[in-house]
Amino acid sequence: MISDWVEGWPPASAVPSRDNACARWRSLEHDARPWPDGGDARGEVAGGYLERLPLALVAAGVVDQVEIWHHWRGEGQPPFRRESPVLARRAFRLDVENAPFASADMIAFVETFGAPHILVVLGLGVATDVLDACTNSVILYNSIDAPALRVPPAVSARFDLVITGAQWQSEEVTARHPEMATVVMPIGPEFAATDQFRPLGTAKDVDLIYVAAAQSYKRHDILFDAMAQLPRDVSALCVFGYGEDGDTLRARAARQGLNVEFVGPPGVPIEEVNRLMNRARFGVVCGVDDGAPAILTEYMLAGLPVLANAALRCGLQFILPETGVAASAEDFADAIMDLRARAHTFDARGAVLERWTWPHSIERLHRLIAPLCNMKQGRTLRGGLVAPSESVTP
Repeated sequence: MISDWVEGWPPASAVPSRDNACARWRSLEHDARPWPDGGDARGEVAGGYLERLPLALVAAGVVDQVEIWHHWRGEGQPPFRRESPVLARRAFRLDVENAPFASADMIAFVETFGAPHILVVLGLGVATDVLDACTNSVILYNSIDAPALRVPPAVSARFDLVITGAQWQSEEVTARHPEMATVVMPIGPEFAATDQFRPLGTAKDVDLIYVAAAQSYKRHDILFDAMAQLPRDVSALCVFGYGEDGDTLRARAARQGLNVEFVGPPGVPIEEVNRLMNRARFGVVCGVDDGAPAILTEYMLAGLPVLANAALRCGLQFILPETGVAASAEDFADAIMDLRARAHTFDARGAVLERWTWPHSIERLHRLIAPLCNMKQGRTLRGGLVAPSESVTP
């Protein structure tokens, strides 16, 4: 899985030539080489959206090993970390700063060790020569954002399957590439880990929680505007993993006398996020231009119904009568009071366990990629998950 996360920026002299990069990869220490013999290790599906999809492929027996690849713009040697017998994380130097990202270092790695059987590309994508080096890989793409495709046509034309967050996104992909397969399966909420977020049975001492970056597109203003209309005993907990707007939002809440508790940035571990969720009666998602936030089903697995902005462009399919309510920004205040009164009547966790945790989603995904592996590699995927073919668009 190639993330769109980027770190630092080196001087131009730090960018290696392809030959030098190949030589460096050939001399790599054994423990840092890819695809070691992992035996029958499966491991658990846990972590964030970057980890859960590839780990689900391992847990289902579809693949043996996974790596998450980052782009490196920092000084010194790009980092490597083996996180478990089946998961490693490494970084590659960039050639240029602009996306889609080009990396002679990454191409040299593929030339040295071979391409992965399945390559998942996220976000701003990689240059065409990286994808051409992986021509026999089954290449999946997910934008992780409201735009369906955040890459130019020359890049997206090389994808085998585009994973989208809503039907309108699939239609946008089809408009650009009429023959390309798509599936609505946003990797954040659909690859939820069953027990990573869970009810703890602890006291509910705040009404609502919003776990979201302290950035403008998360639309905390909608929540604060609604709270300003309500009695001051309505309480909220805002948890920021990262973002530049934390101080601004704290100042606004103080200025308006809103009953808001803030945590972060920086972020806190997942177990602590789960504990914080369990303090609340329900969760909120306020954004509009957002790519089906993983937090939707994470709230629900913690036992919280969700109040979502009815204008959310990706992810409203997770709001069912059992899981929550969608309301416009204008109606958010009334919806807060409604959920405050009846949050205990929902069965959000049960609905997610029945529909959207990773075992459900990996079975659907396997049905789609197994024929692609057969076609591109003459290879039958393992895992025993093959079922009657699922229709895709087109």
